[in-house]
Amino acid sequence: MSRLFFRRLFLILPFTILPSCAQVEHGRAPGLADRTPPVEAVAVSVDDNDAIAVARRTASAAVDAAAAAEDAASAAVTLIASVQAEPARSTASQQRTPPSSGGDITWVATTSAATAVRKQSPGETRTASYQTPPAPLAPASESDEPLPLPAPVQVEETLSLADIEEIAQIHNPTLAQAEAAITGAEGRYIQGGLYPNPQVGYQAAEVGNDGKAGQQGAYVSQTFVTGGKLELNQYTAAREIEVRQQELESQRQRVLTSVRVGFYDVLNAQRAVTLSEQLLKISEEGVKTAQALFDAKQAGRVDLLQAKIELNGARVLLRNATNRQTAAWQQLAAVLGQPDRPLERVGGELEPALEELGTDAVMARIMSASPELQAANADVQRARAALRRAEVEPIPDIQTQTGVQYDYGTQFTVVGLQVGVNLPLFNKNEGNIQTAYAEMIAADREVERLTLDLKNRLAVVMEGYQNATYEVERYSTEILPDAKDSLELITAGYTQGEFDYNRLLLAQRTYFQNNINYLAALREWWTAKLQIDGLLLSGGLSRAD
Repeated sequence: MSRLFFRRLFLILPFTILPSCAQVEHGRAPGLADRTPPVEAVAVSVDDNDAIAVARRTASAAVDAAAAAEDAASAAVTLIASVQAEPARSTASQQRTPPSSGGDITWVATTSAATAVRKQSPGETRTASYQTPPAPLAPASESDEPLPLPAPVQVEETLSLADIEEIAQIHNPTLAQAEAAITGAEGRYIQGGLYPNPQVGYQAAEVGNDGKAGQQGAYVSQTFVTGGKLELNQYTAAREIEVRQQELESQRQRVLTSVRVGFYDVLNAQRAVTLSEQLLKISEEGVKTAQALFDAKQAGRVDLLQAKIELNGARVLLRNATNRQTAAWQQLAAVLGQPDRPLERVGGELEPALEELGTDAVMARIMSASPELQAANADVQRARAALRRAEVEPIPDIQTQTGVQYDYGTQFTVVGLQVGVNLPLFNKNEGNIQTAYAEMIAADREVERLTLDLKNRLAVVMEGYQNATYEVERYSTEILPDAKDSLELITAGYTQGEFDYNRLLLAQRTYFQNNINYLAALREWWTAKLQIDGLLLSGGLSRAD
């Protein structure tokens, strides 16, 4: 109850109490602070006319006593809270949040120097306090205003996989190359169907004959293409357009696969950096503890040296993890087509949903959907069309010429007409036909070669996928839980004096090394899985053919 409440209460007491209650005794409240002096009882003689004045003085004295009691109670609460918090600060504390196999690992163990140097009596064991200091009491408020709302938590922005894929499809140069190749094939399609241009010119004959101007005029010549050459030109170019379109799809899939692999590499590297930072903190606390034990002559120099070795190893591990994160981001930024893009965090789920994949089923899907294979089949059709075009090349085109002249001797206008063809006597286009035939055979064999190559690549990727799947499952379901339980038991035993410091260091090292191996298995799993999903196409910066 607040001081304001007491004041209001005792303001109405004079109108309800009897004048005979004028004798008031003030006593010290038991257990309060000595800063409130006791007031001795005073007998007051009151007549009827002074009853109200006496009552008011009595109420005022009661208000002052209540206020003093409230201040003393507040001081007592503060004193009790400080007494309760003092043992927690002077006792060794351990806080541990064991990580699940699918989340960020957070484990911190600390031992205060006060506990380390405390001399133990014979038979006494080391103890650890898991007590948490009590939360501070909220100060009493005389107003009824509500408490301010907590400030909103600032969430760090991260790049999602969809964001990165969109950036890559806009800025990756190989996709622009593949699109340019399609545009070039479309130009060849247009050009292949165009008819030869006519030729016009001036001609003169018998100039100077009998001193005359002779015959002078103009002519027009035109070549008429035969054998369906123009149609075959466009048919061949149309098949080339199909090839280029499939190559664009292949290149787009290569870019997407590379981007996705790079995304999960960065995500994995971020987790490794977090893990290394936690190991470094534990190693630093371990050195402090070993130093305190060494100073108290409770541990030997070997323990201190071992702790320093672990600390330096943790620093090396953190530096390597940081460099790996930087390299993974630079590789991803290069595939994105933005090599100067600064390091950013990516957000996503690193733990996969494991599934068993059959090699035959995966191969069947690749054979039916692979743009590589579809491009090879389209190239066979293009090669056959090119062979047919080479075979009709010897068919002679018809060449015509028409001229109109004025004969100055006879003063008549004369018309001339010429029609001719090339006789395929010496050049029957044998060399080009042979070349086109060889290209057709090579295109046929390319389909066979690519089929075998897909099977070969799939065998390697499937081996990595199956190995990584088994490793991820073992680590997440057995190895990491067992390592965590072992670390908990050894940590508890160490605090009770059952294990030495080297045993604790070994348990910590085992736990964190297995987490690092788990991250490596995750990286292999995602690389293999994304290559399978990407139809075994990778190399987002390879030149688009």
